[in-house]
Amino acid sequence: MRLARVLVAPLSVLSVLLILAGLYYGLLASPPDYQQGDTVRIMYVHVPAAWLASLGYVAMGVCGLFYIVWRHPLADVALRSMAPVGAMFAFLTLVTGALWGKPMWGAWWVWDARLTSMLILLFFYVAVIALANAFDTVERGSRPAAILALVGLINVPIVKFSVDWWNTLHQPASLLRSGGVSIDPAMLTPLLLMLAGMHLFFAFVVILRMQAVLAERRIAALHIRTMAREGGA
Repeated sequence: MRLARVLVAPLSVLSVLLILAGLYYGLLASPPDYQQGDTVRIMYVHVPAAWLASLGYVAMGVCGLFYIVWRHPLADVALRSMAPVGAMFAFLTLVTGALWGKPMWGAWWVWDARLTSMLILLFFYVAVIALANAFDTVERGSRPAAILALVGLINVPIVKFSVDWWNTLHQPASLLRSGGVSIDPAMLTPLLLMLAGMHLFFAFVVILRMQAVLAERRIAALHIRTMAREGGA
């Protein structure tokens, strides 16, 4: 984790600068949409949050695989650290989606395929967190949480391709699409800034959480050794 300690400061500074620049261009310098007006500015938070909710779960599932196959303790630490951060971004996606959907669809919530699959993704995050902490020792919860994280991966492509597989109210992809990017450059610039900044912010928070989890485990191990010495004496 020496590299992680070195990266914390640059990641924090870069993420803040990129997010501030993205918010400035997104809220003040970019034009309103010809159909959605200023409501489209929610996109600059909603889209990066949705990306990180899905990518975060994929990363968590990969950590689960590493833990199940190789029993690497750092994979378990990373999984436990990513889960609350990914859940936060999934929740932010749903909240900003509701704020965007109300003026566009006339409702805060509809049982649309994209919205429903994102809600299920949030449930998977919460379930992994609950299962990892449901046992009296850390080790007992690690494997069930890793297995559940792997199972939840099946929902990630559903989130991504739901707008292609079903007739949904949610608009289709505008960035990763076969026909190329369909966003005006004046809107694309702040969106890319926000994507970069929030990705760095995700990495920054996960590293901090991993350091905290490792510190807790060292303290717990030291406490156990101290109690064993006192008991032996």
